[in-house]
Amino acid sequence: MFQARAIENEDKSGFYADLAQQLEGLLHGESDAIANAANTAALLFTALPDLNWAGFYFLRKPDELVLGPFQGKPACVRIAVGRGVCGTAVKERRTMRIEDVHAFADHIACDSASRSELVVPLFRGQSIIGVLDLDAPIPARFDADDQRGIEAIAALYMKASDAL
Repeated sequence: MFQARAIENEDKSGFYADLAQQLEGLLHGESDAIANAANTAALLFTALPDLNWAGFYFLRKPDELVLGPFQGKPACVRIAVGRGVCGTAVKERRTMRIEDVHAFADHIACDSASRSELVVPLFRGQSIIGVLDLDAPIPARFDADDQRGIEAIAALYMKASDAL
């Protein structure tokens, strides 16, 4: 059985390497995308400081993301592709790192406490199946090291999980 352990590595790249190792252990032998999303969100929410939301949105129609497993306050259920940070990440097919969500013209405020956001598209080949979304209650919570680390976490999730 998997047992999470506290990560006490002060170096961000080392922290994310340890986190990735824990995620690999957590997902080992399981390929169900929903179960893996639930455990990935729980691990991220538990391990990363200063988050108020961690979870997934999955592309259910060509133009709409639907809420998946998450940790945090209740969230918006449906987001149009091209709307908000999550929908923009899908439309532009790239990670979005937003230092101040209030300065993002089309931010969707599911939780008014959120101040910064990191959204990583989930690719299966050339197709996007959804996004991994992290919100924080402080501005500029995420930097380039966090982006690289969470992109690696998203890739591990996708490698372990069957297509939705």
